[in-house]
Amino acid sequence: MTTATREETLGFQTEVKQLLQLMIHSLYSNREIFLRELISNAADACDKLRYQALDNDAIFEGDSELRIEIEHDAEAGTVTLRDNGVGMTRDEVIENLGTIARSGTAEFLQQLSGEQQKDARLIGQFGVGFYSSFIVADEVTVRTRKAGTEQDAGVEWHSKGEGEFSVADTERQAHGTEIVLHLKEDAGEFADDSRLQNLVRKYSDHIEVPVRMPKVEQARDEEGNEIEGGETVSWETVNEATALWVRPKSELSEDEYKAFYKHVAHDFSDPLTWSHNKVEGKLEYTSLLYVPGRAPFDLYERDGARGVKLYVQRVFIMDDAEQFLPLYLRFVKGVLDTRDLSLNVSRELLQQDPQVEKIKSALTKRSLDMLKKLAKDDEGYQTFWNTFGSVLKEGPAEDHANREKIAGLLRFSTTHTDSATQDQSLADYIGRMKEGQEKIYYIVADGFNATKSSPHLEIFRKKGIEVLLLHDRIDEWLMSHLTEFDGKSFVDVAKGDLDLGEVEDEDEKKAQEETAKAKEDLVKRVKEALGDDIQEVKVTHRLTDSPACVVLPEHEMGYQMRRIMEAAGQPMPEVKPILELNPEHALVARLESVEGDGFNDLSRILLDQAIIAEGGSLDDPAAYVKRLNTLLSA
Repeated sequence: MTTATREETLGFQTEVKQLLQLMIHSLYSNREIFLRELISNAADACDKLRYQALDNDAIFEGDSELRIEIEHDAEAGTVTLRDNGVGMTRDEVIENLGTIARSGTAEFLQQLSGEQQKDARLIGQFGVGFYSSFIVADEVTVRTRKAGTEQDAGVEWHSKGEGEFSVADTERQAHGTEIVLHLKEDAGEFADDSRLQNLVRKYSDHIEVPVRMPKVEQARDEEGNEIEGGETVSWETVNEATALWVRPKSELSEDEYKAFYKHVAHDFSDPLTWSHNKVEGKLEYTSLLYVPGRAPFDLYERDGARGVKLYVQRVFIMDDAEQFLPLYLRFVKGVLDTRDLSLNVSRELLQQDPQVEKIKSALTKRSLDMLKKLAKDDEGYQTFWNTFGSVLKEGPAEDHANREKIAGLLRFSTTHTDSATQDQSLADYIGRMKEGQEKIYYIVADGFNATKSSPHLEIFRKKGIEVLLLHDRIDEWLMSHLTEFDGKSFVDVAKGDLDLGEVEDEDEKKAQEETAKAKEDLVKRVKEALGDDIQEVKVTHRLTDSPACVVLPEHEMGYQMRRIMEAAGQPMPEVKPILELNPEHALVARLESVEGDGFNDLSRILLDQAIIAEGGSLDDPAAYVKRLNTLLSA
């Protein structure tokens, strides 16, 4: 009999209150997942104790046979799950069971839509598995003691999920954690032996820690007759209790791989693909890597949790070993088990171990090969790209050695597509290149419509030359690190001199030179009218419909990147554009016949319109409107 002291009642964190309301008052089509979540948490607690015991095996307190036990009482309507893992202190209980200690909480709650099935999946995605207890229970009691502490350091946590919980000190002989679920009236099915065993085998067969349930056997005499009151109880291991990643691939089913992913990623949804690999030789390790089907909420928080679960010879070392994959592959989940590291390895030692860099290089290539294989499935890869494409675009800047591989996995919108969907590869583009075309052309702007309607594309449409339409915020930064693919260089059509190479014949080039010479006087007058606001004025052959466009010097930062940098508080040096005039346009022809202030105003209007067409902003919009009104009323 335990005695409780120092009991206090505390309120849940606001976000937890909202989460519990969702749990308690919504109906879920897949309530059984509560058991998987609790078993996963218990297995993690056992892994952590095993790791801590590497330096001090006294922490086992004479009980080194790690296990998870499940009992049920149909009459009382309870299910009890216990482990002899690391356990928790009073402060850890309050922190872990009273708050959601993870970044992105507010964003998570904003995603809750009221669509019950979707909400259930979001809960699993967010990694709040303990709270899934309230899907089936209207009252939950947790008893725990941190391994290595005194028996009177036990803690009892209790809640009905109604906005508050109680915490009390208690004596507890065993270390680890025990969770008692008082089942709701409509959840009595879970207080059934065969139902629980089936769920363990369905969801947690891969857990390396044995999951045991009591087995009741009736004693019989020599003649086989039942002996009254002669029942015996033994513990039976229900799960396979073998590390899934060390088993041969030929023995594993797709369902087993998917179930293991949900365990390591704390995700309800299936992965898109996975790669299971064993390496022997100078390096010895086994890896099981997954590409998720949905993004975590902290995907764009570069300090968020990421990395694989690290094991050394099947001994758990750490959850988020980020040293084995580059940052641009932070969405990859999985397990790494190696013989080439010390059992007492720490994060600091990992950073200094030369073997780590070798394994990182190998896992990076394995991950990229996994994506390349996924790319053969158009629908599956499109799902991946829509979810993680912006993250993969960080790769060329971070990983020069694999730049070509990464480039082959990128997807783009182009002038040959009718929507903003990014589904065209660079290999697709090269396969459609015009005869004589030697370069890959692209344009960067804010938003798909801005890129597709840019005046810089006019000559390319006329010639039937495809152009990549880059409209993500990261795209200009990406292209500053991606200079070529398959031996063909990239060219920004809005920068520098335009050279279409052999796509233009000699007669066209000669005609352009003659036109430029004929318009030298006009170009000089416009330059004088605009003064220091521009770097240069030219006659262009980029345009077919627009009167003018602005072009930046070849190595100048583009307008999109400048706006991003300025928004981040980074002062940017002034850039003077080049104004290019379309000699075939009526407004340019009119410009030649205007004198005095009218010429200056019309020159200024052409410049301002060109800047607006590029998505730029004017220093004096009111003056532009006044000049335009004067022109329209003339």
